[in-house]
Amino acid sequence: MIQPDSRPLAFINVSKELEAALIEIGGALPAWDVAGSHLADATLERYQARMESVPLIKETSATLCNELTREGGGYAVLRLGSIAKALGTDDDRFLRLATAFAAEVAVPFSPFPRWPLWKDIGVKTDKDPGKSSGIGYNAFHMDLVNATRPPDYTTLLCIRRDPLGGGPSILSDAHAAVARLPESSRALLAESAYHYGTFFDLHGVGHEYKPFPILDDSRPGKGFVRFTAKMLERSELGQAHANAARELAEELVRGQVSFMLQPGDYLIVNQRRFLHGREALHSGQEAVPVADRRLLLQMLLRAPTGASSAA
Repeated sequence: MIQPDSRPLAFINVSKELEAALIEIGGALPAWDVAGSHLADATLERYQARMESVPLIKETSATLCNELTREGGGYAVLRLGSIAKALGTDDDRFLRLATAFAAEVAVPFSPFPRWPLWKDIGVKTDKDPGKSSGIGYNAFHMDLVNATRPPDYTTLLCIRRDPLGGGPSILSDAHAAVARLPESSRALLAESAYHYGTFFDLHGVGHEYKPFPILDDSRPGKGFVRFTAKMLERSELGQAHANAARELAEELVRGQVSFMLQPGDYLIVNQRRFLHGREALHSGQEAVPVADRRLLLQMLLRAPTGASSAA
């Protein structure tokens, strides 16, 4: 029987006093500018200076960064629901504040020139159910698995949850899952024998990596675990390498944590440590008006030079 991870969930609550201060500065944060694929340095500096002007922010930011980088950590959920209600999620004030929070961790960027800094992940009943915008099970994966420089962090901001009660987020400690595998399987995962997806018109993530090793660092617990469960069905893999990847997929499920994001919750995942996914949405999505369906906003982060290796 598969047992879920028993560690406490990394939720970070914001005090009432800090909420009031953040609501106040939320309306004063300037619109952001993007330079190439990254948040412009001038915007980054203004956001960081404005956040640092609130003394109460330091402890929360330190707690957030610690959860993302400490031994055994790798993700956190900021509970910003009250702030979302106060500022509203249908204008830029709340998004600017969430962007400023992200900038406390790393540099926001978008590798997709045709998409804005924040990418909508809504629900489309005519899409592949296994995709992020589909209605089915979205298996464990890392974003941009086939790039030489994947995003260091992936983030998801919940605007609306599934009104029918489905779609909890799932996370799993990738290195802990790898450590539970036999040495023979880990050796296969370290070979450049895997590939998945296409690669075109992307900025700020290096070059296409094909084929790639799932374990891209020989040191235990270090580097990316370049895995997406979709490669098991959509990539032609040799039997031995496919079996090793399948073992990893099973261990990821064995060690998963699961929780339902609430409106205003901001999930930040360190991709060097955790993989993410989503359980299926509740049946009956076709009957839910598009404007009422589950909606997340995604933004990617690049760790400052020298910080990513430490993560």
